[in-house]
Amino acid sequence: MADWYPQAAIEPIDAPLSGWRIIPGDKVPRYAFLSRQFADIPAYSGKPVELLLAMDGRGRLEHSLVVEHHEPILLIGIPEIKLTEFVDQYRGIDARERVQVGLSRRDDIHSVDGVTGATVTVMVINQTIMRALRGAQAALAEGEGPSTSESADAAATLNNQWQPRGWTSLNERQLIRSLRLTQGEVEQAFAGTRAASRTPPADPEQAFMELYFAPLGMADAGINLLGQQQYDRLMASLAPGDQPVLVVANGDYSFRGNGFVRGGIFDRIRLWQDAEEIAFRDMDYQRLAPSDLLAEDTPEFGELAIFIAREDSLDLTRPWQFELMVRRQVGALDSEFASFYADYQLPDAYLNLPSLMESAQVGWEEDEAPLWVSVWQHKAVQIAVLGVGLVVLVIILFLQDWLVQHPTLLHRLRIGYLCYTLFFIGWYSLAQLSIVNVFTFLHALFTGFQWSSFLLDPMMFILWSFVALTLLLWGRGIFCGWLCPFGALQELVNEAARKLKITQFTVPFALHERMWALKYLILLGLFGLSLQSLALAEQAAEVEPFKTAVTLRFMREWGYVAYALGWVVLSLFVRKAYCRYICPLGAALAVPARLRLFDWLKRRQECGTPCQLCAKECEVQAIHPDGRINANECHHCLDCQITYYNHRKCPPLVMKAKKRRQRELERDAARIKVTNVDTPGLQGESNEQA
Repeated sequence: MADWYPQAAIEPIDAPLSGWRIIPGDKVPRYAFLSRQFADIPAYSGKPVELLLAMDGRGRLEHSLVVEHHEPILLIGIPEIKLTEFVDQYRGIDARERVQVGLSRRDDIHSVDGVTGATVTVMVINQTIMRALRGAQAALAEGEGPSTSESADAAATLNNQWQPRGWTSLNERQLIRSLRLTQGEVEQAFAGTRAASRTPPADPEQAFMELYFAPLGMADAGINLLGQQQYDRLMASLAPGDQPVLVVANGDYSFRGNGFVRGGIFDRIRLWQDAEEIAFRDMDYQRLAPSDLLAEDTPEFGELAIFIAREDSLDLTRPWQFELMVRRQVGALDSEFASFYADYQLPDAYLNLPSLMESAQVGWEEDEAPLWVSVWQHKAVQIAVLGVGLVVLVIILFLQDWLVQHPTLLHRLRIGYLCYTLFFIGWYSLAQLSIVNVFTFLHALFTGFQWSSFLLDPMMFILWSFVALTLLLWGRGIFCGWLCPFGALQELVNEAARKLKITQFTVPFALHERMWALKYLILLGLFGLSLQSLALAEQAAEVEPFKTAVTLRFMREWGYVAYALGWVVLSLFVRKAYCRYICPLGAALAVPARLRLFDWLKRRQECGTPCQLCAKECEVQAIHPDGRINANECHHCLDCQITYYNHRKCPPLVMKAKKRRQRELERDAARIKVTNVDTPGLQGESNEQA
């Protein structure tokens, strides 16, 4: 702060806000404060971005500095200078202004440029800065009392009446509003930018998108559109002050977007009330099917959803706006945005009768459900697909003794399952487990464990629960060999290399055995760092290429992409080298896996002495020369069990078969000899014939 205001007097204060009062040369006081006291908004990492802000007494921002953040993209993937440049754009912004990230065609909205590849993060920072400024300004003005307009707004209440109505009637009463865009309007919005089309649209009047929205908290809209039963279920799932908004549309453009990720923000739609932005996260979203809209004469829509404005952020008694952000890609990572708006104001017939609204809020409080329940409901399809996949894996494991006797079938099942793990669990659901999850869990045990925190991510919770169970039954090999997306990527690449006859390199066992220790040393180092600072451990955990290869799908700086690709390329020649020697998560899972209850992999007395076939064929070299399987290194691929049951390949079985045939030949010879002795006439006759 001394650099911001040279020779100014700076003193800490506790009221009207917690921070510092700055008296510069002009004697007009400024105030500096940390953003979290007014805007504790979780970002992509699940933790807030902390900023130091300095403003004048009127709420105009003069200086800003990012103090702390845990964003995976900004920690490593994007230079800090990009974040600094983004935050510097807010200098001179007034708390009463409306600010959005990306292009705007409205004069009353201030636009700031985003950061390529970090759209969700910068939108959270935008909200953090603006909410913190407004909160600080309100704190400074607290002694002045509410304005006349605020008093009028506070007095306004809702008349939540309901009568049976169809879609057309709701439209006519203006409970449902629309935002219609043509190809020509969208093209005009991008004119003069890099996203402008080289050729104008063939038909400028052709529909680009026809979108409708309505507040479902109004019974006349909610009950008629959803039906009484579905409306009651929706309202019972909300916290007091939450407002559900129906959004439906037809057109080639999706208002949800294709790049939405777990824990992120829907970056194509938002609401505005006064200067306050209302954004939606994944837990604020519910998907609808066309059959869920029950109002008479409802049109067919290709995209339907309910978005929930949380914690009194949307006051239906006052005007608000719906914003649709249209995005056009202009490069591998860069995009241009243009925003379009539709105004909303409840008709007078639905205002000024408070009693019904108050009783409705009481009902919501009584029926309130935990937040994680609604999150699980929203992700029901993903949970179902994951559940089916895990059931299939359990069936494979319990039928392994039969499947290994049908190696072609088992191989196809395994390749198919690895594809499921990589594409669905990894790149689609972003459910790649990490050593950071282990450290977070351990810290939670000592700093106030709450199940609800872990239940908010159902995919990760289910996977970790399944891994914990299989650790006790089978060991760590079930996760490392079947459920790790990065492990699946390496194995699929190696399978392709073998098909292409690429020479494979086998690490000498003496060196291989010593290199096992590397991942345990890395684990100890990361664990020690986590005791000092979980943030430092998260940065050091970049030794895992999971974030680059799976979570961010290789969309990072070239150095980290090169690191992740290096391990993938190495897997062309060495089967799962990263998993065998470096992976701290595998090392962490190996520790509790020593408590496993069963040994499912069968061995013979001859294994290792003298037979070395399985040890030579084990592609991750988890079998010692003496025949023992190292369960801490085994990936449960079942190749050794295929050999175990193969009577033509397993040397002990081959030797037993030879001995059995030899005994059978000896018995046949003895039987012939006895027959000849008992019938000498036949023997002489046979000699004459000979």
